[in-house]
Amino acid sequence: MTDYSKIDFSELAAAFADDEVVTHSYVRDIRLASGRVLALITLDNGRDHTRPSTLGPVTLLELNDRLDELKVRAAAGEIQAVAITGKPYFLAAGADLSKVGEIPSREIALQMGQLGHFVLGKLGELGVPSFCFINGLALGGGVEIALNSDYRTLDASAPAIALPEVFLGIIPGWGGAYLLPNLIGIENALKVVVENPLKNNRMLKAPEAFGLGMADAMFPTVNFLEDSLKWADGVLGGTVQVKRPNVPGKLEKLAKWDIAIGIARKTLEAKLGTVAKSPYRALDLLKAAKSGTKAEGFEREDEALADLVAGDQFVASIYAFNLVQKRAKRPAGAPDKSLARKVTKVGIIGAGLMASQFALLFVRRLQVPVVITDLDQARVDKGLAYITDEIGKLEQKGRIDGDEANRLRALVSGTTDKADFADCDWVIEAVFEDLAVKQQVFADVEQYVSETAVLATNTSSLSVEQIGANLAHPERVVGFHFFNPVAVMPLLEIVKAPATDDETLATAFAVAAKLRKSAVLTADAPGFVVNRLLAKVMGEAARAVDEGTPVPVVEKALAPIGLPMGPFELIDLVGWAVAAHVQDTMMREFPDRFYASENMHVLSKLGEVVEKDKNGKVVDLTKEAKKAITVGKTPVDEATILRRVEDELAREIKLMLDEKVVAAAEDIDLCLILGAGWPFQAGGATPYLDRVGASERVFGDTFHHPPILGVGA
Repeated sequence: MTDYSKIDFSELAAAFADDEVVTHSYVRDIRLASGRVLALITLDNGRDHTRPSTLGPVTLLELNDRLDELKVRAAAGEIQAVAITGKPYFLAAGADLSKVGEIPSREIALQMGQLGHFVLGKLGELGVPSFCFINGLALGGGVEIALNSDYRTLDASAPAIALPEVFLGIIPGWGGAYLLPNLIGIENALKVVVENPLKNNRMLKAPEAFGLGMADAMFPTVNFLEDSLKWADGVLGGTVQVKRPNVPGKLEKLAKWDIAIGIARKTLEAKLGTVAKSPYRALDLLKAAKSGTKAEGFEREDEALADLVAGDQFVASIYAFNLVQKRAKRPAGAPDKSLARKVTKVGIIGAGLMASQFALLFVRRLQVPVVITDLDQARVDKGLAYITDEIGKLEQKGRIDGDEANRLRALVSGTTDKADFADCDWVIEAVFEDLAVKQQVFADVEQYVSETAVLATNTSSLSVEQIGANLAHPERVVGFHFFNPVAVMPLLEIVKAPATDDETLATAFAVAAKLRKSAVLTADAPGFVVNRLLAKVMGEAARAVDEGTPVPVVEKALAPIGLPMGPFELIDLVGWAVAAHVQDTMMREFPDRFYASENMHVLSKLGEVVEKDKNGKVVDLTKEAKKAITVGKTPVDEATILRRVEDELAREIKLMLDEKVVAAAEDIDLCLILGAGWPFQAGGATPYLDRVGASERVFGDTFHHPPILGVGA
């Protein structure tokens, strides 16, 4: 086994020294009611509540020194216990990942895991009991501080407890993969380590974490520290008995452990494919945790963490993480916020499913009156009924209380008279994707609204400029393109037409922020970003089938990219008619670059087009669909299809950047990650295309300088 005490961590510390925001370990003695002395370590980076404490090498080495000092004091009988907690609202948010992504070699990556194990492992080797008082947010290494302690208490209002590492392309590397399953059982550990991170990085609230057994006691915020100290005193004196019902026994380890891992593996393969490395390394570690010593478990974590941190997927994941957490919050090209106009009433043209989803989202987030309209009262009534039912569902699920539900219902109204839009500051259309229809509905409503009211179109591919071309005030028309399902998908493409003024644009970004969406500014170009690039993928898939390639071959061809679904699963999701329409639109605009298949129109007229397995994955066309289409006799293999897609995406993205459809390659990737579910471990499209050589093949360069690559094994 590795002797961590003999490792020189100075090179690791030096790699972080210039930029690490050091979290200091402040120690004070507290005399408990019994007369015992507890040494309390408080982790504090000296920043305010907007900057959680993080754990870099310098931080860990300082904590190491304090723990060594406390061990000496414990041996001398000066203290009877040690506890560790955090500054207000935070225990710790784990490692400083912005710097972890810059680790220069696998050897240094290995030391990152070893240093965490070396220091945090001492919490269980002090010679006196150790306690962790989880007083707020605890992520990654923060949770592992608690797991390495002998006992844990939890603040009932802690907003987020999680091991998010798999979401970022790595694994819990400071004890989490070994200690957690041996504390709460394998099925619970699978939820925390693998399942939740892959559900858009889901976090646990304090009661959930306590219910899983991640803490021994939970106390209200108001007297959390005092209650924790009193509880610790009771544990030390034997008056408090700690019960851990979820600790796995021999039966679970013999009978359930491997079965649970096997089920999880099959589920992952069905949902994700096998490209992402971190979920499977996590499964391997969790499986091995059922036996062997803690030292063996820690060493396995060291090696797995080093492999992943040094690899391409982690670096790409950090790139993607920074896009979502930083760039999305400061959209490139957005006008000054002060130019935004206040929105006090929203009008929605249409009362179908999309329009009704808009109404629900706007009324919940903006808390202003929302009025919907359609061709007749029956359609309006149907839309209102849907909205009312959805508000009721939110109330039943406990997402809103009865008072808020009633308030939201009262804010929503319907009409067939567009004069009722007169006092709307914001009007958005959700009508059929036809230029003439959209022009007409805006012309109808313009005569009633003020000259400064924003007219937003949800078009997915039509020209925003043309939609507003016949209006008296085209400067207040803006593209505001949502993705389905509206409540779930975080992306908004905000489209600036040539006439769109800054006040309109600023208002659009302000509304997007209130809707809790991530907005990306795009030029008024066909398909904008997401649909233009998905049309490339779907077009190449259709081309391969037209040539005679079986659908199963096409569906598997793009697996190396790690997309959430194959091309025909995607087409089936968006709808065959919609896909055919998008193909036609792109073909009309760029006849030399896009492929449109007549077979798509044929399939759009059928009922069931594809056969799916129990996981919803497309396995083939239906017999009826196969009979309906016309195909050639020159099938291509998976490698050919993949290369075609890679090269066509590289070519199209380069053209989009040259045309200034968006400000930078980062915005392309942000759109694909948030609007099309492209995986974090790919980093979106451009890092992947650089990595596989498509950029070099197509235009003799890379999108990123240097390319976003790991340091290698």
